[in-house]
Amino acid sequence: MILASADDIDVVGEAANGREAVQRAQAGRVDVVLLDLQMPVMDGLTALAELRRTVPETNVLVLTTFGEQRNVLRSLAEGSAGFLLKDSAPAELIGAVRAAAAGDAYLSPAATRHVVNSLASGQSVLRAEQARRRLEALSAREGEVLALLGEGLSNADAGQRLHMSEATVKTYVSRILAKLGCENRVQAALLARDAGLGV
Repeated sequence: MILASADDIDVVGEAANGREAVQRAQAGRVDVVLLDLQMPVMDGLTALAELRRTVPETNVLVLTTFGEQRNVLRSLAEGSAGFLLKDSAPAELIGAVRAAAAGDAYLSPAATRHVVNSLASGQSVLRAEQARRRLEALSAREGEVLALLGEGLSNADAGQRLHMSEATVKTYVSRILAKLGCENRVQAALLARDAGLGV
């Protein structure tokens, strides 16, 4: 009803489930499919993948409920042209269909927040993995010293914790900096944090 109210949008079909949606899109020229992720017979993500495989010229907008961040990312990864929440305003729905028909992407503001948060989280995961790889060059004892640097301990405090002299800790710190290519203990401590060492 909302889409039919727009002069430049023709609703050419409706489907009761994911399989029927795919079949209708395959049967005739469809510019945009508005696809619910929660459907019987074939779920929306499976239908999306099938649509992208069989009718790649058809743009797919995904519709779902708030808070399903995993679905936002998966639908984008599967090639959706955009993502809308089910409680989107009529004008937003119409605008999104127009954007998809023009070949543009559309993300509702709430979905954009999810994507940004996930990218930030993904960058953190990548940074942690890179840091862990760099730490593979360290011996077990050097790793222990680095973990204490990550906690912000001084050489003296680290020495007490590890039952070493302050001079020995200082020697370890110098070796750690050289192996990791860090200019100072702050850089090393940040690397330790990225790798999940320390508190």
